Amino acid sequence: MSRAARLDLRSFQQELASRLASKTAAQVESSRLGVASADALWLIRLPDAGEVIAVPTIVPVPLTKGWFLGLANIRGNLHGVVDFPAFLGSAPVHHGNAARLILPAARSRGDTAGIVVERVLGLRNLAQFAPLPADPAAPAWQVARWQDAEARTWQEIDLALLAQDAAFLNVGV
Repeated sequence: MSRAARLDLRSFQQELASRLASKTAAQVESSRLGVASADALWLIRLPDAGEVIAVPTIVPVPLTKGWFLGLANIRGNLHGVVDFPAFLGSAPVHHGNAARLILPAARSRGDTAGIVVERVLGLRNLAQFAPLPADPAAPAWQVARWQDAEARTWQEIDLALLAQDAAFLNVGV
């Protein structure tokens, strides 16, 4: 990763941290991290998203499904890495400059697997969204649906529930 890319990511994380520090608990609870992946828009509760980093070097693991990219060593800890769009049945993420690895917060980590998304869209406030009826066919980790002012549908993800999902845990072929 180039020095400029590291500084840009570092400044993004510092800005996010300072914005969060100035928020009240209620404001943090209504804030979500918006991401785009698998031709869809997704929301993740801020307390669940422990870290957002550039996609690191990933070591493939043999005899695993195509959506399980492998293992990454992040500050001395091994994390499984899942290609989120591929897990959903879409085309895999192209690991370009916009792709990011989202690591769950310690309380929701479970199996310490992170998801790679195509791009991070920044913070979103639920006060600017209208709730939509739940999709009865959606897995349990897709906890809510929202619509923004532009009539786009956003699906909210619970990373702790995703980490417990049988399909997510079943990486072996």
